[in-house]
Amino acid sequence: MPKSTETRGPVWLAAAALLATLTGCSKAVVLNPAGDVAAQSGDLVVTATLLMLIIIVPVILLTLLFAWKYRQTNAEAEYDPEWHHSTALELVIWSVPLIIIIALGALTWISTHKLDPYRPLDRISASKPLDPNVKPLEVQVVALDWKWMFIYPEQGIATVNELAAPVDRPIRFKLTASHTMSAFYVPDLAGMIYAMPGMQTELNAVINQEGVFKGLNSHYSGAGFSGMTFKFHGLRNEGWDGWVQKAKEEGEERNRVS
Repeated sequence: MPKSTETRGPVWLAAAALLATLTGCSKAVVLNPAGDVAAQSGDLVVTATLLMLIIIVPVILLTLLFAWKYRQTNAEAEYDPEWHHSTALELVIWSVPLIIIIALGALTWISTHKLDPYRPLDRISASKPLDPNVKPLEVQVVALDWKWMFIYPEQGIATVNELAAPVDRPIRFKLTASHTMSAFYVPDLAGMIYAMPGMQTELNAVINQEGVFKGLNSHYSGAGFSGMTFKFHGLRNEGWDGWVQKAKEEGEERNRVS
């Protein structure tokens, strides 16, 4: 017994420390992102979860209630071994889940089309409509082995493992890959989309907050995929202009050195 007690203590302490570490580090980015497209996806997750809880919570509560009420020691519980059918109960059991499935299906259908990565944006955020005169920023993304290259044709620059965009300006990503299929994903920006050799995919998104956000190759694609990360900078107009100018100057300096 003493040996078991000694062993159990450190195990519980380690588990508690791990839980605290995960809680402290996690920002719940999926449910609290910095971009409108990702925010709509997060809202969809929350809404679908709440709809499913309409069934899950009552089932759990009723299971506990029945287990307690019809326990062996409860002599007052009604015992009816011949009971086998109730029309009213069958209606509840089948109609409520059916309604929820229909609601989930309709919600998924609408959201899938609304959040289609190829679909141009129709708003900047929930409170800010899209200005039809604003031209989307085009970024050409090339997945290399094992890094990301970002080409800005309008600005005449290209960067490796560093991406930037102005806040509240639509971004149109055009993605491809040089050799291996990779999954382009910035959790704060929008959903994941593949970059594949020999073809082009597209992603429309917007960033609504300033900051530096993590981007990555979210699916395994080879031995070097874990290091295939990049920084995404959300910048105000002045910061964006400065970032572009800095990229141009660094490119010119490299050309002079070479």
